[in-house]
Amino acid sequence: MIYDFIVVGHGLAGAILAETLRSSGNNVLVIDEPKENSASRVAAGLLNPVAGKRFAKSWMADVLIPAADTFYDSLEARYYKQLYFHMPIYKIFSSIEEQNTWMAKSEGGNWSEYISATYTQSINQPGVDDPFGGIMIKRGGFLHVFAMLDLLTEDLLKQNLLLPERFDITQLQLTEEGVKYKSIEARHLVFCEGYQVIHNPYFKWLPLQPTKGEVLEVQAEQNLSPQCIYNKAVYVVPEGEGRFIIGATYDWRNPDEETTPQGAEELSERFRQIFPQEFKVTGHWAGIRPAVRDRRPLIGTHPMYKQLSVFNGMGSKGVLMAPYLSAHFANALAGKGELMPEIHISRYFSLYYDYIKHQNLEP
Repeated sequence: MIYDFIVVGHGLAGAILAETLRSSGNNVLVIDEPKENSASRVAAGLLNPVAGKRFAKSWMADVLIPAADTFYDSLEARYYKQLYFHMPIYKIFSSIEEQNTWMAKSEGGNWSEYISATYTQSINQPGVDDPFGGIMIKRGGFLHVFAMLDLLTEDLLKQNLLLPERFDITQLQLTEEGVKYKSIEARHLVFCEGYQVIHNPYFKWLPLQPTKGEVLEVQAEQNLSPQCIYNKAVYVVPEGEGRFIIGATYDWRNPDEETTPQGAEELSERFRQIFPQEFKVTGHWAGIRPAVRDRRPLIGTHPMYKQLSVFNGMGSKGVLMAPYLSAHFANALAGKGELMPEIHISRYFSLYYDYIKHQNLEP
């Protein structure tokens, strides 16, 4: 069999792209080495339409959120399992100054689609420290990423569409018809390797910044079971019965996958600022996000090798971005449209030509 696509990597981006390509009728083979502490598997899977200290609406939220809702809801219907939790996000003001920033930002604007309420004083929720109030964000939620990946992986394995091994790029051959990997042939190959793309000889010129993130799981002494996610410098996602996921740190100086006492203390202190009570740490993980300097994904076909593409660079926004962008990319690969310029790797083609010139390579 000659596959239509080989997808290298089955984290969040690769899994959603492979599922999207398959749903369009393509024969897809996924190659991925199972890894427990990949960035996708340790992430809390947050989807937040309004983020940052400047209260900016997430890029393309108006189209990304409906696509994400549709994609995750369809997976839930297929597997009869809840994977995506629609849940409001309570963004707590850290100071009067931050409260004033929001009041100025919201004045004269229409935020009704994403903001359900503004509080200028505490909402008096038991156990929550919010003296300056906050805003309640609609259309947020979180995805159980690891559960989704497990279900999709099991499906692929049953159909012999997943090769569970490390991709050996020295075994890749480019042919006139597409690619050949060992004895496997395909028309096209898409790299969805996350931060590992920095080691990929075909795409290492892309300006991806590996960024380490640490996450804690804690058990509060009080049996808190709030019906919202909290955001104040970090996110706090309720898992029920007093359990919370707290994350994440951002460390671009030490992009390894080791947990640290400093990361645990930072997250613990952030949790105490929201819930000033006793708790115990029940889990601690670290992963590396594929971040990009301009905060836009890296998607597109290689400037010289048309058999090769990349689908990467969504950083901490993969849950929000991947469903829509995978469909958008699948259409482009099928010749049914052009990629948006702001996500196309063509914006960095000059780096590629500088790279091959420096390496004395043929383009």
